[in-house]
Amino acid sequence: MLAGITDRLVSSIEGIAFGPPVAFAYNPLVYARQSWDLYCARFGLSPRKVLLVGLNPGPFGMAQVGVPFGEISAVRDWMGIVAPVGRPRAEHPARPILGFQCTRSEVSGRRLWGWAMDGWTTADRFFETFFVTNYCPLVFMESSGRNLTPDKLPSSVRNALFSACDIAIRDTVTHFKPEFVMGMGTVTATRLREALDGFGVTVGQVPHPSPANPAANRGWGELMDRSMAQIGISRPRG
Repeated sequence: MLAGITDRLVSSIEGIAFGPPVAFAYNPLVYARQSWDLYCARFGLSPRKVLLVGLNPGPFGMAQVGVPFGEISAVRDWMGIVAPVGRPRAEHPARPILGFQCTRSEVSGRRLWGWAMDGWTTADRFFETFFVTNYCPLVFMESSGRNLTPDKLPSSVRNALFSACDIAIRDTVTHFKPEFVMGMGTVTATRLREALDGFGVTVGQVPHPSPANPAANRGWGELMDRSMAQIGISRPRG
């Protein structure tokens, strides 16, 4: 089912023309599809109690290896996922896709998966309860190479993109049958509440692990523990 959801999402956004301020748009569900499919096959069984949802891929995480919040060492060594990664149709010279050879660290992913490793030890144990995905699959960059989040897009293309992403997240929730869908950060949680209104699932918010979130830089793991405690989940810590 996840492969079908992916196919439909890729098809529905393929024809959207992103003009300025977007200079480049990468879709790792296309050029890093093998990694994504391995991730879904290994950890995407239903049901899962909690669906953790990011807004869109980071340039040094999922953009490189096709796995959400894809800190490369966590994907390769903890999840056991390695696969060939292609290239986007057009690349910013300062943001090349190097796949598993990328040496940059995805800080958000390092925090998220570090928290998971510290608590559940193995990926299999963690994914018995959780699945992690993104609301939007695309990475957007301005001509300078600066990252651009989907909520900053012009409304003419943003509405078309969000419509496709809303359908995909509803289909994903139908697949996993979670008790809780938790948006990572305010923007994501807001999008999820709109997309899943009347869908019969509890939508909440957890702090985003990004270094752009000042609170996360003072101890994101503890903030995440408190958020999870509110829905009755605590890290087993080995």
